[in-house]
Amino acid sequence: MRRLLPADAAVYRALMLEAYVRHPDAFTSSAEERAALPLAWWEARLDESPRAGQVVLGAFDGDRLAGAAGLEFESRAKARHKAHLFGMYVSPDARTGGHGRQLVQGLLDVAAAREGVKLVQLTVTEGNAAAQSLYERCGFAVFGVEPFAVALDGRYLSKCHMWRLLGGEHS
Repeated sequence: MRRLLPADAAVYRALMLEAYVRHPDAFTSSAEERAALPLAWWEARLDESPRAGQVVLGAFDGDRLAGAAGLEFESRAKARHKAHLFGMYVSPDARTGGHGRQLVQGLLDVAAAREGVKLVQLTVTEGNAAAQSLYERCGFAVFGVEPFAVALDGRYLSKCHMWRLLGGEHS
C-alpha cells in the first residue's frame, strides 16, 4: 500500500471507473460524470504536496492497483478538525486479501498525522452490510441516516453517516 501520486492518475481513474460501473449504488458520482473529467482532474486529486487537501492511498496486488480510498481534509477554519473518507473500492478479485482494512487503517494514520485533525467521517449506502461491517471493525459508528441521499434509476438510496474519533473512543 502507498500514497497515489499524479503519475498514478490513469490507473486510479481506470480502477474508479470500474467501481462506478460495478457498484453505482455505492457512489454519489456516476461513471458517466467521472469518465467525462479530464486526466488533469484525477492528477489534481492525487496532489502529492504535504498539505494537500486530499490524500488517496492505493492497495497493490503485485504491480496492479487493486484498491483505493481517499481522505479529504476540511479547509474551513471551524471544521479543520474533521476529515472525510471517500471513494473506497477494492476490485472483486482482491477482496479477501485484507486490502480494505489496510486502506481504512492507512487513511486513519494519515488523518492522525495531520495537525489538528480529530475525527474521520464517511458515508456508506444503507444496506451495504459488507462495507459497513468493515468500517465498524475499524472503529466507526453510525451517527445518522440521510434518507433520499442518492437518486439512482428511479429509486432513492439512503446513506449511513459514520464517524470515528482518532483517539479511538467516541465521546
